[in-house]
Parts: sequence; C-alpha cells; structure tokens
Amino acid sequence: MAGRRRVSRAGCSLVLLLAVLVGCGGRPSQDTASADVQRVLDRRAAAVLDRNESAYRATGEPSGSTAEFTRLRAVPLAAWSYRLTDLHRSGDRATAGAELRYRIEGYDRAPVTAARTLRLVRDGGTWRVASDVPAERASQQLWEQGAVTVVQGAHSLVLGVGQSGERLRAYAGLADRAVPAVTDAWGADWSGHVVVLVPKSLEGMAGLLGAPASGYRGIAAVTTGEAGGTARAPADRIIVNPDAYGLLGDFGKQVVLTHETTHVATRAHTTAATPLWLSEGFADWVGYRGSGRTATQAAPELERAVLDGHVPAALPDDKDFGFAGDAARLARAYEGGWMACRLIADHWGEVRLNEFYRAVGDHEKRAGAVEGALRDVLHTTPDDFTQQWRAYLKAQLG
Repeated sequence: MAGRRRVSRAGCSLVLLLAVLVGCGGRPSQDTASADVQRVLDRRAAAVLDRNESAYRATGEPSGSTAEFTRLRAVPLAAWSYRLTDLHRSGDRATAGAELRYRIEGYDRAPVTAARTLRLVRDGGTWRVASDVPAERASQQLWEQGAVTVVQGAHSLVLGVGQSGERLRAYAGLADRAVPAVTDAWGADWSGHVVVLVPKSLEGMAGLLGAPASGYRGIAAVTTGEAGGTARAPADRIIVNPDAYGLLGDFGKQVVLTHETTHVATRAHTTAATPLWLSEGFADWVGYRGSGRTATQAAPELERAVLDGHVPAALPDDKDFGFAGDAARLARAYEGGWMACRLIADHWGEVRLNEFYRAVGDHEKRAGAVEGALRDVLHTTPDDFTQQWRAYLKAQLG
C-alpha cells in the first residue's frame, strides 16, 4: 500500500509537471494573451504621449494608418492610457474591449473615459493593433472625425474639426467672456476654464455624443457630464452644434456659451437629486443675468401660454426637457425653469439662489431634495413655492 501511495503521489506530480510544461511550451493561456495585449496597449499609450510615431507604428500592423496619431499631435495631452476589460481570442486574431482614459493638460482634473473596441492580430509572437474604434453605442472622439485645430483662450481651449482658425477664435472669445460671468454669479469653487468641441456639422456633434442626430437638430450646444457630480468633478466638454449655433445672433451665441459654462461650473453640485428645471433654469438665469432682457423677451413661448390662459399648474418635469419632443413644449420647460430661478433671485436674493441650488444637489437623492432645500434655505413649502411661481408668471408675462 505504501508503494502504491508513493506511485500515486509521483503520478500526480508527473501530471502537474506535464501540465506546467505544456502551459509553458504550448499555446499561451487566455491570461497570458490578456497580459500580452495589455502590454501592447501600454506601449501604444506611451507612444501617443511621447509623440513617438515609430513606437506607435510598432504597436500596429505594418500597413496600418497613423492618421489618428497625427491628429492627436495637436491636442495637449497630459495623460493617455488603456485598461483592457475583455478579450476574445481565436487563434492569432482577437477582439478586445478597453477603457480609454485621457486628460488634457491644464484643463482636466479627472480623465475623460471612452469605451473602445480593438481588433488585434498576432504575428511572430507579437500582438499588434489592427483597428481601434468606439465600442457599440459609445461616442466618438473629435480626432476621429478629422484634423484637429486648437485655439487657446484666456479661460478656454477650443478644439475644432472642419472649422477655420478665425471661427474657433470667435468661440474662444465667447467662452472667455462666459467664464468670469459664471464665476461672478456662482462663485470661484470650480476650475475657471472650459473645453469647447466644435465638430464640422450636426452629424459630427451626434457622433461625439453617441446619439442620433435627429435628437439634436435644433440644439445649439450641450455639456457632457453635467449630472451625477462627485467631489472630484470629471472632465466636462461643451459640444457645439455648428448648424444651429450659426443661426444665432451675437447675443444668443453668448447666452448659449454662458449657459453651458454654468453647467461646467456647477457640475460638482449637480447630482441625481437636481431636477432639470433647476439645473437648466439656473444656467439660463446666469446666461441672461445682467443682460437687461425682460421676462417677455426671454420667455416668449411661456408668455404665449399665459396670455392664452394656460398658466402651468406645476414646475416643469424632467420629461418636458426631452430634445426629441415638441419644440414649443421644450421652450416652455426651459423658460419655466428660468422663471423659477429668477423668482428666487428676485424674492430671496442671488445668494439664497446659490445656496438653494447647492442644497438640492448635495442631497444626492431626488426624493426630498427640493422639499428640504425649500424648507431649510427659502423657508417655504413646495405648494407655496409653486403658487408663488404661478403668480410670478402671471405678473411678469400676463
């Protein structure tokens, strides 16, 4: 029995040894392939940061394009990295999922993140990147749409594709006026600068948002990442729809850039608790602040409804702000939110309006957030505030 036990132990050891030898000398395991691919992505990221085209080429197929690498040279990057999230391998070919993280020097406190899908081929024992594209339903990056032109302002960085330097400098001028106006209204507890992306067309804007173009046809600009803030706000981007923005006059263009810059400034205090009537209304309030525009000039759709005897019964709901819905309804929602914030500023003061906004967002959960801030900051109730808002609409617009 003892001999058999020794043979059995030896047999087990031999099996383990064979397994190790096969693992070392045979086909690499999935874990080894994942590690190999991650190393290739690390080298590719280092090449982007170092502006080293030959090192970048070494991570791709010999006949592969370096167009995106060339376009990235214009972007002042502070960080660029990939984190492999999954790998599906079939022989010497593989498809990988990865999270791209990057920061722009001097502008991003935290990285932009983007889901990517990469195709790789294994040649001579080395994995090489054959393609690197947005993952399904993920957004594009601006440099994927063409050559990037960069204009730096006093408080802004404007990146454009298919736009003249003169036009991008005009955007920078608008953003440079927006930043101090927002700081004056909101306070200095934000970065004090913005990054503006100007694609060639509406379709380019939609690509940057990973959404259908039809939903943004009449929208002049949007800000990414404006809800769900954290103590360390992520990198926001103001994305312009040049088709709609170009139809605005000088005043309208300034209001839009100031509105979107407000979203950047308030980002850390804009959470799931913040209703859209407050976040959009406050941004419009800052945009129109000091302009001298009257309620009837800035809220024509709501004025029309009030004059027709259709005074809203309640503050706008989040669903009223859907871009793909009725344009008049959307306008009334924005105007109603603006009038609510204007009411607070007129009746309670600008300081209280700021405190109210922060108190709502800091609650973090929607339930009870507005009610608590109305009670603690404005010393009123939801019903009383709604009635006061309705009376304010009649007085200002009736």
